[in-house]
Amino acid sequence: MLHRIENIFRQQEKDKLTIYFTAGYPKLDDTQTIIKALNETDTDIIEIGIPYSDPLADGETIQQTSHQALENGMNLNLLFEQLKDLRQITDKPVFLMGYCNNVLKYGTEKFCKQCAEVGVDGLILPDMPILEYQKQFAPYFDKYGLKNVFLITPKTSEERIRAIDELNGGFIYMVSSAATTGGSWQESPEKTAYLQRIKNMKLKTPQMVGFGISDYPALRLVNQFTDGAIVGSAFLRALDPDKLEQSVKDFISLMRSNK
Repeated sequence: MLHRIENIFRQQEKDKLTIYFTAGYPKLDDTQTIIKALNETDTDIIEIGIPYSDPLADGETIQQTSHQALENGMNLNLLFEQLKDLRQITDKPVFLMGYCNNVLKYGTEKFCKQCAEVGVDGLILPDMPILEYQKQFAPYFDKYGLKNVFLITPKTSEERIRAIDELNGGFIYMVSSAATTGGSWQESPEKTAYLQRIKNMKLKTPQMVGFGISDYPALRLVNQFTDGAIVGSAFLRALDPDKLEQSVKDFISLMRSNK
């Protein structure tokens, strides 16, 4: 039986779009509402951010939403409670994005077990070292059928990229530049060379580009080289607390349209 994420990338009819949002934002109980709305759109993968007090890879927008979610009262126990009916709401792949400390503080096996029980497909932990993952985390990820997505940047060596490719993390998260989330995508020879270099490596693991993807032109550009794109900060900025579901659907329509 194919893992949900593997099944997504076997479908070749369109470019893949991952949408990130912060759990517990705009309001504490909006997590399910956003998932339900995304399920009704042309979104392929849902990435849920775990609010954290020191999100090193995140820019101002996600930092602000994380702070607000924590102020709202979001925590891991509550998030898992909100996700208990996840697989009655959507059959799309769902990944949690957080930091190693989130997992370690909760308890690695307990965390992985909870993810499996609610139907989460994997994790994105930007500060996860490969060796630490192999020694401490991989046994639990394997036990509970979870994928771990590693990040690469334009500065990542070919040796490390090849090592990540062998770990079969569902997809490889290609950071578009050596910066935090939320910047704007600006086409440049350096970015194009980076995208082409990774494409030429002919990796077996699908690749998705994130950090700064905020509109249809950027999405179309990266999809010429990779399997898809990840959009987070632009999506969060588009959320309207008073028209939450409609603002979700309107944003995805814009991302999928050249109008």
